[in-house]
Amino acid sequence: PFAPVEEIREEKAEEIAEPVKAEVKEEAPVVEKQEERPAEEPKKARELAEVQPQTVEAVKTFLADTMKAMNMEVEIEISIDEDGALCADLRGEHMGILIGKRGQTLDSLQYLANKHQDGYVRVKLDTENYRARREETLKHLAKNIAHKVKRNRRPVALEPMNPYERRIIHSALQSDPYVTT
Repeated sequence: PFAPVEEIREEKAEEIAEPVKAEVKEEAPVVEKQEERPAEEPKKARELAEVQPQTVEAVKTFLADTMKAMNMEVEIEISIDEDGALCADLRGEHMGILIGKRGQTLDSLQYLANKHQDGYVRVKLDTENYRARREETLKHLAKNIAHKVKRNRRPVALEPMNPYERRIIHSALQSDPYVTT
């Protein structure tokens, strides 16, 4: 009567994660039909609230308490980037534990930090320059997969990624006229 836990986990993972696919465009011209659609209201982008000192303190306290609960000694440096987001750089020993597999732990902690404070202030967490290194890795992966797709003329599905990582793959390949994502 009950499904094994592994089957349920796999089903949920497939529902949650949207794989990125790359395939070769055909050389034949494509004619698009334009349909008349009713005017849709554009989605309103959430405007970032101005970062208040109490928000900085709340995020810093949350991160310090979380690190203390994890028995990690971490130095927290907070700054505000050009987009108005609150950037927290974490430094210390054994930061690999904080990053987790493919950054999942760091992403989860960032999610909690974003939910923890009042107003809508985007909080970005980074440690050991992980975000920049991961972005370079993903761009390199996108170029390699595009080359493979062009050579084999077969679609390739990548592992499930979070929206931020999918966006990196899409933007890396958007200028390539022979590959679609």
